Amino acid sequence: MDIAVDLMINEEIRDREVRVIDENGEQLGVMLTTKALALAEERGLDLAAIQPNARPAVCKLLDYDKYRYEQSRRERDNRKNQRVVEIKEVQLSATIAENDVQTKCKAAVKFLENGDKVRVSIRFRGRQITHSEIGLKVMQDCAQRCAEVSVVERRPLMDGRNMIMILAPKAAKASFAEKKAAREKAASDKPEAQE
Repeated sequence: MDIAVDLMINEEIRDREVRVIDENGEQLGVMLTTKALALAEERGLDLAAIQPNARPAVCKLLDYDKYRYEQSRRERDNRKNQRVVEIKEVQLSATIAENDVQTKCKAAVKFLENGDKVRVSIRFRGRQITHSEIGLKVMQDCAQRCAEVSVVERRPLMDGRNMIMILAPKAAKASFAEKKAAREKAASDKPEAQE
């Protein structure tokens, strides 16, 4: 039961007196609940308790079905505009060849351009664990190749026999100079359009 959607309406309101607000947002004052219900019925609306914990409870005259419909539409629009950020993984090794690094970094750049985060991991096998600095250099090289479209969200850290780094896509924000240039250009275009 969602409190924001399911308000107490009409006969569900048990308070003796309520503060009433009409459909236009104007306060009608404190009145008996029975009188407020009669007023709501006269106007063809519902009496909904929007602040039931206040003393006296604050109630509003509204079309409850329309209110619930608009609320569900807002929730649906919010869900539609959400973007779930996935974490894609790129696996490297301490002894990886140059061509393989290029291929893996291209894949990482593609994931980042699509708005996903990238988890770069290296699994050390056998005695490679004693030379983790080689893996660190490979990780730093990969981060440098992806630097145009990414930011290092989590620097390379050892986790057992694995080294893990997380890259996040860069926010597409314009610098102050770019914003200023865009405003000046827009201002200079307006007078020309009026002439």
